[in-house]
Amino acid sequence: MKVVKTLLRWAMGLSFLWPFFDKLFGLGYATEPEHAWLFGGSPTAGFLRFGSRGPFAPFYNRIGGLPAIDAIYMVSMLLLGLALLTGILLKISAVGGSLMMFLMWTAVLPKEHNFLLIDEHVIYLLILLLIGFYFSKQDQWAGLGNWWRETKLVKKAPFLI
Repeated sequence: MKVVKTLLRWAMGLSFLWPFFDKLFGLGYATEPEHAWLFGGSPTAGFLRFGSRGPFAPFYNRIGGLPAIDAIYMVSMLLLGLALLTGILLKISAVGGSLMMFLMWTAVLPKEHNFLLIDEHVIYLLILLLIGFYFSKQDQWAGLGNWWRETKLVKKAPFLI
Protein backbone atom coordinates (compact mmCIF):
# COMPACT_ATOMS: atom_id res chain seq x y z
CA MET A 1 0.00 0.00 0.00
CA LYS A 2 2.90 2.38 0.69
CA VAL A 3 4.05 2.02 -2.91
CA VAL A 4 0.56 2.83 -4.24
CA LYS A 5 0.28 5.91 -2.00
CA THR A 6 3.71 7.09 -3.09
CA LEU A 7 2.98 6.57 -6.77
CA LEU A 8 -0.31 8.49 -6.45
CA ARG A 9 1.44 11.36 -4.67
CA TRP A 10 4.22 11.44 -7.27
CA ALA A 11 1.76 11.24 -10.17
CA MET A 12 -0.16 14.19 -8.78
CA GLY A 13 3.08 16.10 -8.24
CA LEU A 14 4.13 15.51 -11.82
CA SER A 15 0.67 16.51 -13.05
CA PHE A 16 1.35 19.97 -11.58
CA LEU A 17 5.02 20.22 -12.55
CA TRP A 18 4.55 19.27 -16.20
CA PRO A 19 2.28 22.23 -17.07
CA PHE A 20 4.57 24.50 -15.05
CA PHE A 21 7.60 23.57 -17.15
CA ASP A 22 5.60 23.53 -20.39
CA LYS A 23 4.33 27.05 -19.78
CA LEU A 24 7.68 28.28 -18.43
CA PHE A 25 9.83 27.04 -21.33
CA GLY A 26 7.25 26.46 -24.08
CA LEU A 27 7.96 22.76 -24.50
CA GLY A 28 5.38 22.47 -27.27
CA TYR A 29 2.67 20.46 -25.52
CA ALA A 30 0.15 23.18 -24.68
CA THR A 31 2.55 26.08 -25.07
CA GLU A 32 4.66 26.82 -28.12
CA PRO A 33 8.20 28.07 -27.42
CA GLU A 34 7.43 31.61 -28.59
CA HIS A 35 4.58 31.81 -26.05
CA ALA A 36 6.64 30.62 -23.07
CA TRP A 37 6.43 32.63 -19.88
CA LEU A 38 10.21 33.20 -20.02
CA PHE A 39 9.74 34.91 -23.38
CA GLY A 40 6.88 37.18 -22.30
CA GLY A 41 3.95 34.84 -22.91
CA SER A 42 1.06 34.49 -20.51
CA PRO A 43 0.32 31.08 -19.00
CA THR A 44 -3.26 32.10 -18.16
CA ALA A 45 -4.42 34.30 -21.03
CA GLY A 46 -5.43 31.61 -23.49
CA PHE A 47 -7.52 29.48 -21.17
CA LEU A 48 -9.05 32.24 -19.07
CA ARG A 49 -9.83 34.58 -21.97
CA PHE A 50 -10.90 32.06 -24.59
CA GLY A 51 -11.54 28.73 -22.85
CA SER A 52 -13.72 29.73 -19.94
CA ARG A 53 -17.49 29.64 -20.30
CA GLY A 54 -20.59 29.79 -18.19
CA PRO A 55 -21.64 32.16 -15.43
CA PHE A 56 -18.09 32.92 -14.25
CA ALA A 57 -16.60 33.47 -17.72
CA PRO A 58 -16.72 37.31 -17.54
CA PHE A 59 -14.67 37.25 -14.35
CA TYR A 60 -12.10 34.82 -15.76
CA ASN A 61 -11.94 36.73 -19.06
CA ARG A 62 -11.02 39.91 -17.13
CA ILE A 63 -8.22 38.35 -15.06
CA GLY A 64 -6.73 36.16 -17.81
CA GLY A 65 -3.26 37.35 -18.73
CA LEU A 66 -2.76 39.71 -15.81
CA PRO A 67 0.87 39.47 -14.62
CA ALA A 68 -0.18 38.87 -11.00
CA ILE A 69 -2.51 36.03 -12.03
CA ASP A 70 0.23 34.53 -14.21
CA ALA A 71 2.69 34.64 -11.30
CA ILE A 72 0.19 33.16 -8.83
CA TYR A 73 -0.62 30.35 -11.24
CA MET A 74 3.00 29.52 -12.01
CA VAL A 75 4.24 29.67 -8.42
CA SER A 76 1.26 27.57 -7.30
CA MET A 77 1.93 24.90 -9.91
CA LEU A 78 5.62 24.74 -8.96
CA LEU A 79 5.05 24.62 -5.21
CA LEU A 80 2.23 22.09 -5.44
CA GLY A 81 4.31 19.81 -7.62
CA LEU A 82 7.36 20.04 -5.37
CA ALA A 83 5.33 19.51 -2.20
CA LEU A 84 3.70 16.40 -3.59
CA LEU A 85 6.97 14.96 -4.89
CA THR A 86 8.84 15.57 -1.63
CA GLY A 87 6.00 14.86 0.81
CA ILE A 88 6.48 18.19 2.62
CA LEU A 89 3.62 20.60 3.41
CA LEU A 90 1.00 18.15 2.19
CA LYS A 91 -1.89 19.63 4.17
CA ILE A 92 -1.28 23.17 2.96
CA SER A 93 -0.75 21.85 -0.57
CA ALA A 94 -3.98 19.89 -0.38
CA VAL A 95 -5.95 22.98 0.55
CA GLY A 96 -4.22 25.24 -1.99
CA GLY A 97 -4.38 22.66 -4.77
CA SER A 98 -8.03 21.92 -4.03
CA LEU A 99 -8.84 25.62 -4.21
CA MET A 100 -7.01 25.84 -7.55
CA MET A 101 -8.90 22.83 -8.90
CA PHE A 102 -12.21 24.30 -7.71
CA LEU A 103 -11.49 27.58 -9.50
CA MET A 104 -10.49 25.75 -12.68
CA TRP A 105 -13.70 23.72 -12.42
CA THR A 106 -15.82 26.89 -12.15
CA ALA A 107 -14.09 28.34 -15.22
CA VAL A 108 -15.78 25.77 -17.46
CA LEU A 109 -19.27 25.43 -16.04
CA PRO A 110 -21.64 24.06 -17.19
CA LYS A 111 -20.01 20.84 -18.31
CA GLU A 112 -20.76 20.07 -21.95
CA HIS A 113 -21.19 16.33 -21.82
CA ASN A 114 -21.58 15.55 -18.13
CA PHE A 115 -24.76 16.46 -16.33
CA LEU A 116 -23.18 15.32 -13.03
CA LEU A 117 -20.71 18.24 -13.21
CA ILE A 118 -17.79 15.93 -12.48
CA ASP A 119 -14.58 16.28 -14.44
CA GLU A 120 -10.85 15.83 -13.85
CA HIS A 121 -10.72 18.94 -11.65
CA VAL A 122 -13.17 17.40 -9.17
CA ILE A 123 -11.24 14.11 -9.20
CA TYR A 124 -7.92 15.93 -8.62
CA LEU A 125 -9.52 17.95 -5.82
CA LEU A 126 -10.63 14.77 -4.06
CA ILE A 127 -7.24 13.11 -4.54
CA LEU A 128 -5.44 16.17 -3.16
CA LEU A 129 -7.63 16.18 -0.07
CA LEU A 130 -6.97 12.45 0.39
CA ILE A 131 -3.22 12.96 0.05
CA GLY A 132 -3.14 15.99 2.30
CA PHE A 133 -5.37 14.87 5.11
CA TYR A 134 -4.95 11.11 5.13
CA PHE A 135 -1.62 10.29 3.53
CA SER A 136 0.21 13.11 5.34
CA LYS A 137 -0.50 11.34 8.64
CA GLN A 138 1.10 8.14 7.42
CA ASP A 139 4.78 7.23 7.40
CA GLN A 140 6.13 7.89 3.96
CA TRP A 141 7.91 5.17 2.11
CA ALA A 142 9.67 7.66 -0.14
CA GLY A 143 10.05 11.37 0.31
CA LEU A 144 11.05 13.83 2.97
CA GLY A 145 7.79 13.78 4.92
CA ASN A 146 9.10 11.69 7.83
CA TRP A 147 12.08 14.01 8.27
CA TRP A 148 9.84 17.10 7.90
CA ARG A 149 7.39 15.81 10.52
CA GLU A 150 10.24 15.60 13.08
CA THR A 151 11.56 19.14 12.61
CA LYS A 152 11.15 21.67 15.43
CA LEU A 153 9.10 23.91 13.16
CA VAL A 154 6.47 21.26 12.48
CA LYS A 155 6.39 20.16 16.12
CA LYS A 156 5.56 23.78 17.06
CA ALA A 157 3.12 24.20 14.15
CA PRO A 158 1.67 20.77 13.24
CA PHE A 159 -0.55 22.25 10.52
CA LEU A 160 2.67 22.41 8.44
CA ILE A 161 2.73 18.63 7.98
